[in-house]
Amino acid sequence: MSWRTVDQLDVEGRRVLIRLDLNVPLKDGCITDDLRIRAALPTIQSVIDRGGVAVCMSHLGRPKGVDEALRLAPVGQRLSELLGQPVTVLSEIIGPTVVEVLEQQPPGSVVLLENLRFDPGEKANDPEFAAGLAACGEAFVNDAFGTAHRAHASVVGVPSILGSECSAAGFLLGKELSAFDKVLGDPARPLVAILGGAKVSDKLAVVENLLSRVDVLIVGGAMAYTFLRANGVAVGNSRVEQDFIESAVAIQKQAAARGVRLMLPSDHLCAPDFESDDATRTGAQIPDGLMGLDIGPETAAAYATAIAEAGTVVWNGPMGVFEREAYAAGTRTVAEAVAASPAYTVVGGGDSAAAVKLFGLADRIGHISTGGGASLELLEGKALPGLSALDPPAAV
Repeated sequence: MSWRTVDQLDVEGRRVLIRLDLNVPLKDGCITDDLRIRAALPTIQSVIDRGGVAVCMSHLGRPKGVDEALRLAPVGQRLSELLGQPVTVLSEIIGPTVVEVLEQQPPGSVVLLENLRFDPGEKANDPEFAAGLAACGEAFVNDAFGTAHRAHASVVGVPSILGSECSAAGFLLGKELSAFDKVLGDPARPLVAILGGAKVSDKLAVVENLLSRVDVLIVGGAMAYTFLRANGVAVGNSRVEQDFIESAVAIQKQAAARGVRLMLPSDHLCAPDFESDDATRTGAQIPDGLMGLDIGPETAAAYATAIAEAGTVVWNGPMGVFEREAYAAGTRTVAEAVAASPAYTVVGGGDSAAAVKLFGLADRIGHISTGGGASLELLEGKALPGLSALDPPAAV
């Protein structure tokens, strides 16, 4: 994957619209984690250091129209502190007043537009709203991997207006693409994929795409019980997607035909119901009255051994209800194995990323993705709208 990157874009004397993911957590109007703002700094710095005006845009939360609690002013203040220079925070997104302010900005300035999702035209990719955004800049940079799978106005509408010759990927987006290229392109072998989470249906397209690529497929989380039920294993009251039993059978047949080692839990930590912390270890068969909430220690050890032998590891989805200590052991063991592995390791966004951070292992992972939905769609083999909008790729 080789797109034009921000450092290859002519920005001197130009207003550069930068789509960022500044969707940070807030509590009582205060930012509780500024990681996403810090991740945006290199791209912004590249623009302003080379004499461009950085016109930053992002969404925050899921507002239904204008929401005073979700204005970007706190983000602008923190961005200013981290950059060590003023950031002009606007209370509007588009319009003549916004353009007038932008035209008055000297080279090296930073401006932050208001929350994109205050306007329904953002999610609808409304042509008029996209044109209003495009009027704010003369070049475009996408550095928001977390929204690259969304065909929103700020993601696909703006570059379609400004043109691919004036559009580029930011450093963070480029880092994401490079990481997944190492997994999906020509990975070091064996390639081990670890999939967890609640539903087979959520990961079915990922599994089908990865079966032609991986050497080992590790399955955990509630989705494993659909596979086990498909094999005639008793799973008690565990969550099973009856409509995907046949899919689970077909997947295992495909894996066998392709020589892929598909690993399923051989023991479990169970409880009478989801709310209970009274964990009981069972063997492969789960008796009636119990539901599986984590993989057992025997399974976790087997998974860790397979991970230790990998050349490349990609992980998306926890092994159990890791947020609760009673059922965190399986996910923790897998996370520790991924962190200790000499392989190139990629952890998808969402719960897997939250798990490695919770266990204090984030700095030992090769790459932690900033986009759960976008990373899943890449693993499914889909073309992301935000990347397609940057075509044609530039030779590097």
